[in-house]
Amino acid sequence: MKREKFELEFPLRASPKMLFPFLSTPSGMSEWFCDDVNSRSELFTFFWDGSEEQARLIKKQQDRLVRFRWISDEEDGLDTYFEFRIELDALTNDTSIIVTDFAESDDMEEAKLLWDSQIRELQHLIGA
Repeated sequence: MKREKFELEFPLRASPKMLFPFLSTPSGMSEWFCDDVNSRSELFTFFWDGSEEQARLIKKQQDRLVRFRWISDEEDGLDTYFEFRIELDALTNDTSIIVTDFAESDDMEEAKLLWDSQIRELQHLIGA
């Protein structure tokens, strides 16, 4: 089944510099994204309730963007990823996180709800 790309935008009251470590470091991500994270260079292992998933960090721009590809997708030859992009509105100085991910059409709503819940956790954590 083919996965479709989707993007979600979440406004946050936080500077890109303050936000970036929460999106790109094991210690930051373990505070909101999963229970724990280990990393060895570009390979990140995420832990949730006794299960674990590995992802490779495939792109990183300081204070702007971080992109991961699940190892299972890589092994299946899929060109999918999940990405956090920080955008700063030049006029209003408002910060947003753009989440890009892929899901099968049957799972699309569930995937969007999961990201919504995850980002709410992050907003709560940083007081945004």
